[in-house]
Amino acid sequence: MDEEELHTTAAQRLRSAGLRYTGSRRAVVGVLARSDRPLTIPEILGEDGSLAQSSAYRNLTELIGAGIVHRIVAGDEFSHFELAEDLTSHHHHLVCTRCGRVADVTLSDELEASLDVALAKVAEQQGFHAEHHRLDVLGLCADCARTEEGVSR
Repeated sequence: MDEEELHTTAAQRLRSAGLRYTGSRRAVVGVLARSDRPLTIPEILGEDGSLAQSSAYRNLTELIGAGIVHRIVAGDEFSHFELAEDLTSHHHHLVCTRCGRVADVTLSDELEASLDVALAKVAEQQGFHAEHHRLDVLGLCADCARTEEGVSR
C-alpha cells in the first residue's frame, strides 16, 4: 500500500470510529510507515519534532482502537508500535529480552505455509479454530548476545 492510500485508509477507519484524522495522527502514521521496525514513543517523537509526547500517547491509543496501529509489548519499559499488518504485510517479530529491541522478520511462503499447518494442528487439538497468527520470537539481539559472551568469558 502506498503512502497516499495508507493515509486515505487511516482517515476512513478513524471516521468510522467517530474520530478525525488530525495532523498529529497523520504524522504518527507517517513515521511508522517510514520505519523498518516497530518504534517506541521516544523513537516516534525523535523522528518528528512537531509531535508532543502527551498527544502522541493519546493519538496512538486512538489509532490502535481504530485498527491502524498495533502495540507490541516487549520486555523493556516501552511498548513498541507499528502499522497494523493489514496495512503493511504479514510478518513476525524478534524481541530482545534484554534491551527490548523489536525487529520485523518475514518468512518465505513455504515456511509460512508450514507454520500455518503446524499451528492449525495445535489449535484443532484444543478445539480452537485458528484464523490468523502472530509470532514473537524471544531471545537476545546480536548486540546483547555479544555483550553476554564478553561477560561470560
